[in-house]
Amino acid sequence: MALRDKLTQRSKSPGAVTNTVSAPGSLNSSSPLGSLSAEQNTSGRSPIGKLLDKLVVQEEKELSASQSFLFNFDLRPVERRRRLWSWFNYVFFWISDSFNINTWQIAATGIQAGLSWWTCWLSVWLGYSLTGIFVTVSARVGIYYHISFPVSCRSSFGVFGSIWPVFNRVVMACVWYGVQGYIGGTTMALMLRSIFGNDLNTRIPDGISSPNVTTFEFLSFFLFWLFSLPFIWLAPHTVRHLFTVKSYVVPVAGIAFLIWSIKKADGIGPVVKQPSTISGSEFGWAFIRSVMNSLANFATLIVNAPDFSRFSKTKASAKWAQLFSIPLCFSITSLIGILVSSASTIIYGETYWSPIDVLGRFLDNYTSGNRAGVFFISFAFALAQLGTNISANSLSAGTDATALLPRYITIRRGGYICAAVGLCICPWELLSSSNKFTTYLSAYSVFLSAIFGVLFADYYIVRRGWLVLNDLYNAEKTSAYTYWHGINYRAFVAYICGILPNIVGFVGATGAGSVPQGAMYVYDFNFFAGFGVSVFIYVLLCYIHPLPGVPYEIKKDLFKKGWYEEYAEVENFDVTGGAASGEVWEVVEEPIEYYDEEKKV
Repeated sequence: MALRDKLTQRSKSPGAVTNTVSAPGSLNSSSPLGSLSAEQNTSGRSPIGKLLDKLVVQEEKELSASQSFLFNFDLRPVERRRRLWSWFNYVFFWISDSFNINTWQIAATGIQAGLSWWTCWLSVWLGYSLTGIFVTVSARVGIYYHISFPVSCRSSFGVFGSIWPVFNRVVMACVWYGVQGYIGGTTMALMLRSIFGNDLNTRIPDGISSPNVTTFEFLSFFLFWLFSLPFIWLAPHTVRHLFTVKSYVVPVAGIAFLIWSIKKADGIGPVVKQPSTISGSEFGWAFIRSVMNSLANFATLIVNAPDFSRFSKTKASAKWAQLFSIPLCFSITSLIGILVSSASTIIYGETYWSPIDVLGRFLDNYTSGNRAGVFFISFAFALAQLGTNISANSLSAGTDATALLPRYITIRRGGYICAAVGLCICPWELLSSSNKFTTYLSAYSVFLSAIFGVLFADYYIVRRGWLVLNDLYNAEKTSAYTYWHGINYRAFVAYICGILPNIVGFVGATGAGSVPQGAMYVYDFNFFAGFGVSVFIYVLLCYIHPLPGVPYEIKKDLFKKGWYEEYAEVENFDVTGGAASGEVWEVVEEPIEYYDEEKKV
C-alpha cells in the first residue's frame, strides 16, 4: 500500500469509534459551505447572473462549493500526456528569455557605477549563477508533484492564504507585460521607420496630449500589443515551440548586430580597455549591487518556477538544464550588450546602453543595406520581446490568476486579462522616469524574496518534500492545509519579518525619502536578507507550534533526518480523493505510525 494512502485513508473496522465526514464532493447538508447543485436553476436570474453562469469554466458536479474555488483543469496536476518539456526545451526557453532588451542593459548599472567590463561581467555571471540555483530549487515541487505555483504555495500559506502571494505575482506580471510590451513597441517603430522613412515619427501628426508618448509611439506599441494576442492562445505545453523558434533566430541576429557594430567602429571600443574607476569599499559595494541587480531581475521567475517545471517529461529534464543554461545564456547576452555599447562610443562619441538606440542611429545613413539590416534585427528583437512577454508575464499571470477565480479564469483568459491590464496601465506614463521605475520594479523583489523564503522553508526544511495532493484542493477542516480558516499564520508572520529588514532601504531605493546609509547597505543584500529572515522565522514558528499534516517523525522532532518526497502518479487524479459520493472516510486525529524499509520512514 502506498505510503501516502497509509497516512490519509484507512478502512473502517466494524464497531470502531471514529469521527467521520462524507467524502469530499459528496452532498452533505451539514457542510458549512454546502455543495454545487447538479443542475442550476437559472429561472429568475438577473442578466449579470446569467452572464456569470455562461462564464463558468466547467461544471464539476462532484465538487463541493469550497472545492469549486480551489480547482479547475488548469490547476490540476499535469498528467503524463501533457508533460512534454524535455531538457532541450528548457534550454531553448532560457535562451529565448535571455535575449531581450532588458538583459542587454543589465550590465549598464555596473559599468556606470565604475566597474571595468570584465569585473562587471563577472558580477553578472555570479548573479545569474545564483539565480540558476534558486530557480532549480523552486522548480522541484513542480517536477515531483506536477503542480503549479498557486497550488504548491497552499501548503505553506494555506488554501486561502495563498491568494496573497499569488495576487502579488499576478500584479507584477501585468505591470511587466505593459512595460515589456512598450519596449517591444520601440522595435516596431524601427521596423516602420525602416520601411516608410526615417522621419516617419515626425510626419505622423501628434494628437496625444501627453509629454511621455506621441501618436507614432503609441501606434507602434499598440501594433506590437495587437500582434502578441494570438500567441497568448497557445497552451503552455505547446508554447515551447515559440521559444524554440526564438532561440534559433534571436541569437543569430544578436551576434550579427555585434559584428556589424564592431565593423563600423573598426574595433571593440574604449569601454573594454578601460580599468575600473573605483576601488576599495566603493568597488566592493558596486560589485555586490551588480550581482544583486541580476538576481533581483529574476525574482518573479524564481517564485513561480513550478509553473513551467510541472511540464517536465522526466525528473531530470528541468534540473540540470536550468541550472547551467540560465547563467550561460544571460551572461553571454550581457556580454554582447557591453561590446555593442562599447562600439557605439567610437562610432557616435556617445555610449548607448540600449540596442534600440544604436539601431536607430544606424538609420542616420538611410541606405538600402542599413534599412534592411535594421529591419531584420529589429524584427528579431521584437520576437525576443514577444517570447519574454509570453514566458515571463502573460503565461505566468494566466497560470497564477486561475487560482484567484478558478470557476471563471483559465490560463488563456488570465493571459488576455494580463494583456488588457498591460495596455490600460499606460506604461509610457510609468516609464516617464525610467530609472526610478526600473529601480522600483527590481525593489519589489524585497516582497517576493520573503515569499520564496517561506516556500523554501516549508518544502525543504519543515515538510522534507512531503505533500498530500488532495488536501491542496480541499478547504474542509480535515485538510492538512486548512489551518485557521484556510490561513497559516506562521507563513504570514515570517513573510512580514522578511520584509522588515529591507523596508527602509526600499524607501530609499525608490526615491521616496532620505534614509541612513546603513539601511541602504542592508538593502544591497535585499534578496538574501528577505529570504534568510523569512526562512529562519518560519522554521522557528513551526518548531514552537508544529504543523499538521506532516510525517509523524517530523512532528515529534523537526530536525530529525529524513526525506519524504514522492514522484506523484496523477494519471487518475481525483480532486474528491477517489471516494465515491457518500462514502465514509475516517478523520485521523493523530498521525499513523508506520515504517517503510526502503525509505526508513
